[in-house]
Amino acid sequence: MGSPRLRVDARRNLESVLRAAREVFGELGYDAPMEEVARRAGVGVGTVYRRFPSKEVLVQRIAAEEVAWLTARAREALYGPAGPWEALAGYLATAVGTGAGRLLPPEAFGYAEELARVPEQRLPPDAEPAAGEPLGAVGVPDADPRLLLQLLAALVARAAAAGELRPGVTVSEVVLVLTAAVPPSIGRSLAARQDAGPLPGGPVPEPAERLLRILLDGLRAV
Repeated sequence: MGSPRLRVDARRNLESVLRAAREVFGELGYDAPMEEVARRAGVGVGTVYRRFPSKEVLVQRIAAEEVAWLTARAREALYGPAGPWEALAGYLATAVGTGAGRLLPPEAFGYAEELARVPEQRLPPDAEPAAGEPLGAVGVPDADPRLLLQLLAALVARAAAAGELRPGVTVSEVVLVLTAAVPPSIGRSLAARQDAGPLPGGPVPEPAERLLRILLDGLRAV
């Protein structure tokens, strides 16, 4: 067993790698190189591979944690006190604002298409979905994206039943909104421009906020 100091350093390195991986994959997608993760974490690429023997293992870890977080927020939205539209819009605002939606695993899109295509698979608005596989590939509870998609489908069904969604909107469109967070690099670029002086026309809302407003307007019944 290593010394306490070595264990502290190892833990710090792991946290730096995970933080950098979320940032890199959120900006560049899961195709981003491990070298970029290492660079932003301030460690050598060998340190990253000692913790995660392949890029796939690191991707699974990040995706599982983000899916679990998004699932917890979706459950809170579904069973919270907000009305149908407010629950769905509030959930999307939270998810887009943190950028977590950009880290959904690719298979989530396939599950969303299945739910949109096969009506009998959808949950009634007040149902609690079965967890299916309660542990993800890396042992993270609620990391199965199918559970997340079932909860989102229930939020969509409830808003549709209340007449607050445009006709034809499905969980697939909601997932597209969920993944539409503005990459942090764009937000930083605009912030730098604003720091240099006011833009014509006065203050400009955050890019993610402007994009979310447009997308939510497209989902809501008029």
